[in-house]
Amino acid sequence: MERGLSEKYTDKISPVGAHFDHMLKLGAKPGLIQPHLNNMTSEVVKLYAYAAREYMEKYPHTKLEDFVKIAYKNHKQSVNNPKASISKEIPEATISSKLMLCEPITFWMSAPVADGGACAIVCSEEFVIKNNLQNRAVEIVAQNMVTDLPTSFGRSYMDLSGAGMAKLAAQKCFDESGLSSSDVDVLEVHDCFSCNELFMYEAMQLASEGRGSDLLHSGKWCKNSQGGEQFKLGGRWVVNPSGGLESKGHPIGATGLAQCAELVSQIRGESDKRQVDGARVAMQHNFGIGGAAVVTMYKKYEPVNNVAQARL
Repeated sequence: MERGLSEKYTDKISPVGAHFDHMLKLGAKPGLIQPHLNNMTSEVVKLYAYAAREYMEKYPHTKLEDFVKIAYKNHKQSVNNPKASISKEIPEATISSKLMLCEPITFWMSAPVADGGACAIVCSEEFVIKNNLQNRAVEIVAQNMVTDLPTSFGRSYMDLSGAGMAKLAAQKCFDESGLSSSDVDVLEVHDCFSCNELFMYEAMQLASEGRGSDLLHSGKWCKNSQGGEQFKLGGRWVVNPSGGLESKGHPIGATGLAQCAELVSQIRGESDKRQVDGARVAMQHNFGIGGAAVVTMYKKYEPVNNVAQARL
């Protein structure tokens, strides 16, 4: 990866140009937010900063401290992830004070662009049984991608940054799987900035609209059976046990599969100090400006009454 975000093929229509142009139409100030950031990086930070401001104006009980708490949670959980680019606890005071990129987003609330790779082996149920992999198999029970909607280019920075797409993709997954957020044990969401994780609490139906910060206030730190510390939102859900993009780093393109790998490891019970005890159902949210949101639900593979065996 290069330093920051960039576009290689300037002879083609930019996949994000319309989004950045619309941001200006909504009233965003043009130009770089920081002299050391290139244009694309600056525009992406600006988009989420304006989305965070919109959210805070609409729901004034949400404060800067809530975004700080999310970043703190993710960095603290990263200490159990040896593969994280930044694997250390960052004090809340440091998160809130170090380099305001574009209010309210600070340096430590942002995901660093990083090198990295991940892969997933996707196979049929027949292959699983034939190779005696039932004990390690994880089933994709639902997956939906939603691309830019008419509302994406409406009057909301939040919708321009993908919140509406994520909400629709999550609802489709719940409808297809017959599951709900109460069935989910662990989530990996696209915390390119900590404010986007807060948006996803609501899009994934962990909280009602405008009440995402309540999960932080009612949450608590707990030790798992491996001795690792995890924060349970609302006393129920563990989000980004890997440390999230803010800690793992964000190798554009590989990020989604890294989330998948983490959740497969969780369902298999192989996550060591990151392990969410008893994890059987997992949920993933990934996003790319330009624009597409993908939500996936996984669960531990369970043949139903040996029907799958009989088919063979």
